[in-house]
Amino acid sequence: MVIRRSFGFCASHIVRNCTSKRCSSSIHGHNYKVEIFIKANSLDSAGMILDFGIFKNQIADFVDGFDHSHHFWDAEHSDFIDFITTNSARYVKLSVNPSAENYALLLLFYIDKILGATEFANSEGDIFISSVRVHETDHGYAEAFSEDLSNPKLMKHIHIDSIYFSDEITKEWKNPCMFEELKSYYSSSGTKPFKNITPFHHIKI
Repeated sequence: MVIRRSFGFCASHIVRNCTSKRCSSSIHGHNYKVEIFIKANSLDSAGMILDFGIFKNQIADFVDGFDHSHHFWDAEHSDFIDFITTNSARYVKLSVNPSAENYALLLLFYIDKILGATEFANSEGDIFISSVRVHETDHGYAEAFSEDLSNPKLMKHIHIDSIYFSDEITKEWKNPCMFEELKSYYSSSGTKPFKNITPFHHIKI
């Protein structure tokens, strides 16, 4: 069974190396729509795969980090990077070119990591990310699937340090240290940093 939750963000970028001159040589922006599909092998105590309220926590802050910011590939010329980081308070540095396909892969990778770093408390089953769909326009989207996480050709440049959010972004999160806690968990494999609350009213099944 699969559930879907949608998000959105507005951002600017340049997509280097593409065949469109406008896209590859000029800063431009999009109103992105993101669809996240989660699957599980059973339902929790409330008869759900996952309470939609959980999406308002780490996942919501993570996706919101992309909003109203400029995104750039860390392979950009240093002068351009210095200009962006000096003149834009909200920016996101990526280890990959900011194409719709790479956004889908990045979101898939990190949301999978967030789910893996979350301790669930309502008898949830095995929860997995099924896919992430990123609409760059109304006419097309890129979708990354769970099996893509094990494809070295797709993931060769994506890793736990693939994204850097500027301080102006992280300080607006409910937990400004959220991203560092996530990365720390996967470097040390200690206690899961994120916890799902138990139900307020519980009927034994």
